[in-house]
Amino acid sequence: MNLTNGFARATKSDSLSFNASFLIRKRKRKRFTQALEWLKSSGIFTFSSTEHAVQLDLLGKVHGFPAAESYFDNLSEEDKNDKTYGALLHCYVRQCQTDKALAHLRRMEEEEGVSLSSVAFNDIMSLYTKTGEYEKVTEILCHMKEIGVRPDNLSYRICINSYGARSDIEGMERVLNEMENQPYIVMDWNTYAAVANIYVKAGLNNKANIFLKKAEEKMDNKEGLGYNYLVSVHSRLGNKDEVIRLWFLEKSALKRCINRDYINMLEALVRLDALEEAEQLLKEWETSDNCYDIRVLYIVIMGLAAGYLDKGEFERAVKCMKVALSLKKDRKGWKPDRKVIMRIFSLFGENGSLDDAESFFHSLRPVVPVNREMYHVLLKLYIACGKEVERLLNSMRADNIDENEETKVILGLQPNEFMLVSFVVPSRVLIELGFLALFSSSRNVVHSL
Repeated sequence: MNLTNGFARATKSDSLSFNASFLIRKRKRKRFTQALEWLKSSGIFTFSSTEHAVQLDLLGKVHGFPAAESYFDNLSEEDKNDKTYGALLHCYVRQCQTDKALAHLRRMEEEEGVSLSSVAFNDIMSLYTKTGEYEKVTEILCHMKEIGVRPDNLSYRICINSYGARSDIEGMERVLNEMENQPYIVMDWNTYAAVANIYVKAGLNNKANIFLKKAEEKMDNKEGLGYNYLVSVHSRLGNKDEVIRLWFLEKSALKRCINRDYINMLEALVRLDALEEAEQLLKEWETSDNCYDIRVLYIVIMGLAAGYLDKGEFERAVKCMKVALSLKKDRKGWKPDRKVIMRIFSLFGENGSLDDAESFFHSLRPVVPVNREMYHVLLKLYIACGKEVERLLNSMRADNIDENEETKVILGLQPNEFMLVSFVVPSRVLIELGFLALFSSSRNVVHSL
């Protein structure tokens, strides 16, 4: 269907308010900038301040704040109100234009006819959070109250998090107490969960558990994001029973758990060292018709394997890799992290497990090119076990891998000389593989939320 024709039919059959809300929901897609421009030029309806604000936001996202500034400057004075002023302010904040954002906020405060709300100040507090100027967040909260703008839940939560970022527990508790005693504020799960997270980081686990309970009591039982957040924080506290309880609550409360939910739960189980439960969850996920992007699943498993390697738990790391390699769903476009693979393979050599090393080697073939370093590990194991190497050398040649000086050194060794030989991949090879950054990407998968 032609995009503009579709919009034309919509405008004829639906109310203007529907079109505005529809466009707001779709603003994240760049094509709606063109749709809005077409709507304006077509004359089907005149833009209200809401549509102008949406257009400003879209222009800022697609073309940057200068385009949004130009659009704002060309608006009539009537259309320059709290909505359009706020949209331009948000463009400045999104691109961390602190000076412009502050100047614009001052202009909003001075401009007659612009109704100030907590939204604009929340934007500035979010900007200071982005730039790491946490002490200024409190200043903005105080300024709001001084000029008669009531902070909302988000205002207080941003300020609470700013104290948490500075490890100022006393300051955080002071703001929380003020928030809880405001008659117009209805406490929400997000704030209590944020407080719990701050207590976890401060090592105050008992207080964290108290506020996790408060968060759960405030949560709508249909709130998938809420369950995921609580699962994540409980896992960092080592509360395995709570993690599993919340997971079953989530599955019963929601019509259907989606990929995001499975990934979050898997990460929680990884943190808890609950490998057996993690493997069971992977199997459940695979049969749930949720694995539309199986590559995400592989990435999580690689993170799990890397985490176990980092702790020296070789057998668990191998188990994780076997799970990844055994999944039946489409593996197109996925390649395991080569650095993790080489670490595991070199450890097979150190453990002297020829059968396991060969099995792992063959399971890798469909997903990653075999290389000389892998063959060298196998050669060392063959010689150490007194096994004939000619078949392995033929396989190496069939893979178009030539022998080099290191190969010749290995072939010249005797079984009893392997006490003096390290099975670990040589340091020069590790450097070439970027060994010093071995887990940098994998760790991000299982990092605390």
